Formats: sequence, C-alpha cells, structure tokens
Amino acid sequence: MDDTDLVLPRHALELLRNILTEMAQGNSVTIMPVHAEVTTQEAANLLNVSRPHLVKLLEEGAIPFSRVGTHRRIRFQDVMEYRAARTAESEAALQALADQAQEHDMGY
Repeated sequence: MDDTDLVLPRHALELLRNILTEMAQGNSVTIMPVHAEVTTQEAANLLNVSRPHLVKLLEEGAIPFSRVGTHRRIRFQDVMEYRAARTAESEAALQALADQAQEHDMGY
C-alpha cells in the first residue's frame, strides 16, 4: 500500500457511506447499474410483491419490459421508478388521511 491520497467525488463518498451504514445494520447490499435488466422474480423481490402480481403489472403496462425469447426482462431503473412512484402515492394518501383526521379533530 502506498501513501497516495485518494480523491473521491462527493456522490461516490455518499454512496460508500450509505453502503457501509446498511452493512453495519446487517443488511445485504447489491450494487447494480441502473441500465441493468432484472428477471421478473428479481423485480418482484425488489417491489416486495409476488411474481404473478408483477407479471400482471407488466402486462397492464404499468412497468415497461422487453422479451428475451420467452422471458420478460425489466430495466432496473424502471423498477425503481415504479417503486418510487408507489411510495410517493402511499405517502400522499397517508398524509391526506392525517389531514382529514386533523380536520375532524380526531386527535392525530
């Protein structure tokens, strides 16, 4: 090992910090390029849904996909965008319920 300083871009340093934090909490970490493609089972696991439900989402056009022979492939980036949109919708619905509870003086 040499004494050369290593200069990292800020986003790389933040990424390393996040990875190490997750690992310290006992979570596994997988690094994948955003342009990578995943199988239906991998996508279902990322979304915490069943594979049949994911296939239904694909067939409804909720998430874009391509076919490799008879197999469906989904871009990792598309899966993560779908997940972020669902999370935002859930948070908005929860906030609407909390606002409604406040309006009706329900103590929340």
